[in-house]
Amino acid sequence: MILRHLSTVIIALAAVISASAATSDYAPNNKNRFAGIEKYTGWERAPRYPARYNYEPDGKTYLQLSTDGRKLVKFDTRSGKELETILDLGNTRETTLESIQGYKVSDRGDKILVWRNSRSIYRRSFDAEYYVYEVRTRQLRPLSTDHKRQRAPIISPDGRMVAFVAEDNNIYLKKLDYWTEIAVTTDGKINSIINGVPDWVYEEEFTTAESMTWSPDNAQLCFIRYDESQVPMFSFPLYESGCNPNPAYALYPGDFTYKYPVAGQPNSVVSVHSYDVETRKTKKIELPDSRIEYIPRITYAFSPERLIVVTLNREQTRMEIYAANPKTTVVKSLMVEEADAWLSTDTYEAIHYYPDFFTVLSSRTGYDHIYQYGYSGSLMKQITSGDYDVTSYYGYDPVKRCHYYQSTAHGAINRTVSRLDAKGRVTDLSPAEGTASAAFSPDYSFYTLTYSSATEPPVVTFVNASNDKVVKTLEDNAAYKERWAGASKREFFTMQSDGYTLNGWMLKPADFNPSKRYPVVMYQYSGPGSQEVLNSWSIGWANYFTTQGYIIVCVDGRGTGGRGREFMTCVYKNLGHYESIDQVNAAKYAASLPYVDPSRIGIFGWSFGGYETLMASSQPDAPYAAAVAVAPVTDWRYYDTVYAERYMLTPQMNPDGYVTSAPLNRADMVRCPLLIMHGTADDNVHFSNAVEYVARLQNAGGWCDMYIFPNQNHSIGACGMQTVVYARMLEYFNSQMK
Repeated sequence: MILRHLSTVIIALAAVISASAATSDYAPNNKNRFAGIEKYTGWERAPRYPARYNYEPDGKTYLQLSTDGRKLVKFDTRSGKELETILDLGNTRETTLESIQGYKVSDRGDKILVWRNSRSIYRRSFDAEYYVYEVRTRQLRPLSTDHKRQRAPIISPDGRMVAFVAEDNNIYLKKLDYWTEIAVTTDGKINSIINGVPDWVYEEEFTTAESMTWSPDNAQLCFIRYDESQVPMFSFPLYESGCNPNPAYALYPGDFTYKYPVAGQPNSVVSVHSYDVETRKTKKIELPDSRIEYIPRITYAFSPERLIVVTLNREQTRMEIYAANPKTTVVKSLMVEEADAWLSTDTYEAIHYYPDFFTVLSSRTGYDHIYQYGYSGSLMKQITSGDYDVTSYYGYDPVKRCHYYQSTAHGAINRTVSRLDAKGRVTDLSPAEGTASAAFSPDYSFYTLTYSSATEPPVVTFVNASNDKVVKTLEDNAAYKERWAGASKREFFTMQSDGYTLNGWMLKPADFNPSKRYPVVMYQYSGPGSQEVLNSWSIGWANYFTTQGYIIVCVDGRGTGGRGREFMTCVYKNLGHYESIDQVNAAKYAASLPYVDPSRIGIFGWSFGGYETLMASSQPDAPYAAAVAVAPVTDWRYYDTVYAERYMLTPQMNPDGYVTSAPLNRADMVRCPLLIMHGTADDNVHFSNAVEYVARLQNAGGWCDMYIFPNQNHSIGACGMQTVVYARMLEYFNSQMK
């Protein structure tokens, strides 16, 4: 993902004067016209959380990096007392560093990988300068002298080897005992072959940044190879001007070019390989099913003869899990999960492995629940059940024989952390109402519980799992709560749409007067499986808008998550249809309220929300006075294979669905003033989406307002530009609705 973000400009479309006339009161810095907006869009809006730490394998101690990045300190888990300094950069041998950004510790704790000068690649991936620190000798040395920067290094279980990917897309093995380096692969090639780390679409849509795993006996390194040679290239320009100027592009723009498979186009051809450390030979592990398109995960499951390979067909309706012996390359199928619509990403991303069984999340009963399988491939039991979704599985404590998970058991807008014991008894570890999450020590003796609600900022507690008593409060956000005491708080409601009950929230001005009539901004995201209506703490642009006299309304329509599979998958192969019906009905519901001015209702969304903004505002009965779409998809043919085809299949399989779901084909139906904002260096939803939409508007004799962010990516997040996004949006709604 490109992280250079430059200044904003306004461009006219088709030489037509903007319908908003907002430029009539133009000022050099318009965001300054909205006093205090940065308080709601900058760091002040974020609550405090404890400093990050990592448990050691036994769970009795944890490590924490000092705020200046110079010391790595060990603490006692039970008492929180400092025990010793494991790494002090002021007391190392051979190499001296000023500070580090992060670290990885070997299983035995004798080696530590540290890094500095990281450089972002895409959303999750980065390369950096890595160093190996030996705890006993205090020796600190560069991981590689042949390759200055490394990516996704993993330490062998015995701590004697490190595998990493270099800039040539090859895997290298550093043997720390002899300080030698050998090439595991040699066929890596930029924009052609990638070994050991994922391509763009895997990283973005399968939430992974590495594709290597060590065998428990240190004898084998297994990895995924990505042949992206047939994946089409995508390019966008890079410009000089802005907060991070690049003089090289002063007269001629540069470009960023990478492999991006749009819907219906070829993906990388993936394969699994094992490398034998002793013989230095590599074997390909052949998988028996020709329907396999994706391999989102590989990992070992407590045996050097059991490499788990998780696979999906292209439609993402069928998952098959294999157990492979990397030495013999014999492959056995463990289980198959199939559905009549897409499988939830948690099905293949949230599998947990234990010595004698593994667990998967499945919605086969209509709701996501936990199932236990043996390595023979047999279903052992269904662990949770009921008319609610398990939204996170935290794992199994073999001593207490308890499972820990998060669910919607107390309503779709809530998230409750619970424990299920061996007798089937469920104990809630967090309040029924609100949103809680947990992180457990490796031995499940302690857990950190984070809880918030619409009226309570996050409170983070450290809890003894044996009696569920709070050992200490790590962060109560008391000062933060006081600072935001006067901010508007979400009020929840339900409404009817097309025979369905939908959940929503509303923010009103602090000085709300029910005898007045207020303008409304309808906010939504609407993406499949997403949720915006949650009983959790949030401060942001919406709160600032209430200080400017707006009511903000958010409704989760059909297709969103937390309410079972039928509610979510009804949008399958037909994105934007039911979502738009529900958003229009939500706006009509808002218009029916006595304190809402029905002539002043706008709609806003970002990314999928921007897409749905365009879809809803082109409905024949859309009641909107104005619409603002940020970084919108305008045709699913322009978006990546994994995401678009998950919900729409390929354009070849579902041509009519792609036509009816494209805002591009409805551009002439938008009847309200429209503002589109987009970053020109968006590697996710390309700026060309906006360009093509504007072209359709022009061809239909229409126009819209547009605000572009040169060299900004999908989040438009650097150099304070998100403040500009919301200031421009507020100005636009003011010009159209006040």
